[in-house]
Amino acid sequence: MKSKITGINRTLFELETGILIFGIICQPFMLLPKDKAGCSAGLWLGILLAAASAFHMWRSLDRALDLEENQAVKTMGFNNVLRYCFIVTAFALIAISGIGNPLSAFLGIMSLKASAYMHFITRKISAKIYGEEILPPLAEEPANGQDR
Repeated sequence: MKSKITGINRTLFELETGILIFGIICQPFMLLPKDKAGCSAGLWLGILLAAASAFHMWRSLDRALDLEENQAVKTMGFNNVLRYCFIVTAFALIAISGIGNPLSAFLGIMSLKASAYMHFITRKISAKIYGEEILPPLAEEPANGQDR
């Protein structure tokens, strides 16, 4: 299983781990309202949307890095709009169908942002799985814009 996990991009793994942790933290609070099932369903639908969005962002960025600058900007813009349209459509379907609470779903999608803020926690988790990250030395810039 470890080899399967380490095959995933480390940054994506950290983001997805943070999304899952946020969902687990929020779940007990979904048991407080009267509509426990609707709130829980909405939260986890939002978590799934956030996880799918994180994967789509990683995939879009990974592909755009291979393109020329002009084409990369256009591709990223298109993928951003596509992702937002997917999220809005999913929220509309959640609200219309009554499968889950739309506000809970919004909380779930916000786990994407919360996961970015929990980076210091998810970094420790990934270090245990992937091992410590060895970064190349930083390139030094010449002082005062002069070449040495």
